Amino acid sequence: MAKSFASQGDLAEKKISFTEVGRDLWAFTAEGDPNTGVIIGDDAVMIVDAQATPRLAGKVIEKIRTVTDKPIKQVVLSHYHAVRVLGASAYQASEIIMSEKARAMVVERGQEDWDSEFGRFPRLFQGHESIPGLTWPTLTFNDRMTLYLGKRRVDLHFLGRAHTAGDIVAHVPDENVMFTGDIVEYHSACYCGDAHFADWPATLEAIRAFRPSAIAPGRGDALVGEKMVDTALDSTADFVTSTYRPIARVAQGGGSLKEAWDACRAECDPKFSSYAIYEHCLPFNVARAYDEALGVDTPRIWTAERDREMWERLQG
Repeated sequence: MAKSFASQGDLAEKKISFTEVGRDLWAFTAEGDPNTGVIIGDDAVMIVDAQATPRLAGKVIEKIRTVTDKPIKQVVLSHYHAVRVLGASAYQASEIIMSEKARAMVVERGQEDWDSEFGRFPRLFQGHESIPGLTWPTLTFNDRMTLYLGKRRVDLHFLGRAHTAGDIVAHVPDENVMFTGDIVEYHSACYCGDAHFADWPATLEAIRAFRPSAIAPGRGDALVGEKMVDTALDSTADFVTSTYRPIARVAQGGGSLKEAWDACRAECDPKFSSYAIYEHCLPFNVARAYDEALGVDTPRIWTAERDREMWERLQG
């Protein structure tokens, strides 16, 4: 390769924040790295997204223990990506919960995704030796599931395809706080390599319909207050449409992947180049948008070999 993916050179540790987004509801964030949500109920704790390794999950547990000593009983996984799920074993939870579609994606492409992301994000996979294997759910659902942590209710919803085909959100009605996974980002690029661009804006509007008081997004700072929530929903929608639109024009006009890359950069660089992981996401976003514009509904499986081949094409 002429040069490596941007994330392969990103080796600096990130500053961790642990922000209360509602009563006994917390967002673990780290300057654009994957976030984790924490829901504290009457008798137990629920995690939303597990981190990439048990080592990183241990940092989440350290923060949790500064605010509660209640046992961690449930881990909810917003989707199947390795950087979200492979740290789950550290929590020693009795239940691991995904959408049925997300579980099917683990079956179909979980190992390939692990291998690919391991090569893309060396810093996030430090301590990978402690990962016991693929993370499998003990509970799944299709459209909706309600769970109770004592009296505290948590509703899990599939609201539509977006970042992947199996994304779910966790909504805590008593505080009207939502944990969205990578459907929503804040000052961080959306990774769209497994996305459904045409569906994503409607899924964002389904989230907006809840009028959340706060959101813990997939990446970026916690979003507290309706103004900040609306800003993040708007900017995420803008990122998705600004990525897809110029690429679709090129692809449907018979242009090359490299021409689609150039068109996307012309549209997106002025608005989003300062966002976290922007340069890392760009090649995968271009490749997936190009395929979707040509009618490929199911994203092709990423492998380490496909990563290299695609990057070589984009480098000319």
